[in-house]
Amino acid sequence: MTPSTTRRTLLQGGAALAGLSVLRLTGPTRAFAYQDGPDGEVIPWLDQPEANPVPEVIVRQLEWERLDSWLTPPDQFFVIKHYNQPDLSEQDWRLEISGLVSEPTTLSLADLQARERQEVTFTMECSGNSGPPFFSGGVGNATWAGTPLAPLLEEAGVLEPGIEVVFWGADAGEQTWREVTITEQFARSMSLTDALEAGALIAYEMNGTPLPPEHGFPARLIVPGWYGVANVKWLTQIDVRDARFQGHFMARDYVTIREEEHDGESVWTFTSVTHDRLKSAPAKVTRRDDRHEVMGAAWGAPIGGVEVRIDDGDWQPATLTEGAGEEFAWTFWTFDWETPTPGEHAITSRAVATDGGVQPAPDDPFLTGKTTFWESNGQITRRVRIA
Repeated sequence: MTPSTTRRTLLQGGAALAGLSVLRLTGPTRAFAYQDGPDGEVIPWLDQPEANPVPEVIVRQLEWERLDSWLTPPDQFFVIKHYNQPDLSEQDWRLEISGLVSEPTTLSLADLQARERQEVTFTMECSGNSGPPFFSGGVGNATWAGTPLAPLLEEAGVLEPGIEVVFWGADAGEQTWREVTITEQFARSMSLTDALEAGALIAYEMNGTPLPPEHGFPARLIVPGWYGVANVKWLTQIDVRDARFQGHFMARDYVTIREEEHDGESVWTFTSVTHDRLKSAPAKVTRRDDRHEVMGAAWGAPIGGVEVRIDDGDWQPATLTEGAGEEFAWTFWTFDWETPTPGEHAITSRAVATDGGVQPAPDDPFLTGKTTFWESNGQITRRVRIA
């Protein structure tokens, strides 16, 4: 597969940001370290990701074997860029609220910071994460701070025809529609109902510090429970419209294509990537003396439990640790492997939600019926060799 072909496949079928989220209205930013600390030897996985052929798109990935903190530091948090990284200054940046509103508004960063402040701690996952073989670290957990979106829209006075809210970023690039090439700004949208009810923030802080440039400085959209592509970086305009928005990243890209059976006939369906899905992953195997422990994370829904399977054995319960009880932020888990036999082993995890939902196997028809990388939340198996 050539780099150009791989890039095209990736952008059509699997590599954005994606969002999982938990709303934290008050309280200080938390920072957790993995409870067992750095002691012990991390045994490297045998199945390392393939070389990344699109570093200009997937700029940074989480390194699972380094995972030791419940909150992901910004310099370890994954980065996806669709177009350029804008060079924006706090002094010149402005956010416009426009379109079908009675009071169009322009806000500076100081204006946002003077408003009600809220925090959201959530696990953001790229909707293409674990789709292509070179992309397995598109997930991270951070506390974002900003001001709520809903009051901004309410104060602007959305007019009666308004049904859709479009969020525009400052990044832009060329797109070809049939025979016409245009420069298109990155944009995503959601219904007015979702915009008012999703608990979204216009965020200007990440883990207690100003947003780094690669994460959307000066301000970005943060939407609890939505894949990362919806969390628009470098936000410059919020536009209320009377029709559904059909920009590139709504109607052509970040679209899951799936074959379904309706009344005995195959029908192809096309759905825009929106909300996150239940998922887990083994992060690392640690050896301490002659005992072994598997550590991992689960996210995508309130987590009721995690189960682990070694090779073709029975599913066994893991112990939930950091983040247990959080509604959407990831939950760390550990599994005491004790003294495994020498040789190569397969380790698989599956998350169980509090509502009884179970992370599907890779051969689940709901997953095998789709032809795109997006929303790949099948059970993940890693391989390790025990000396």
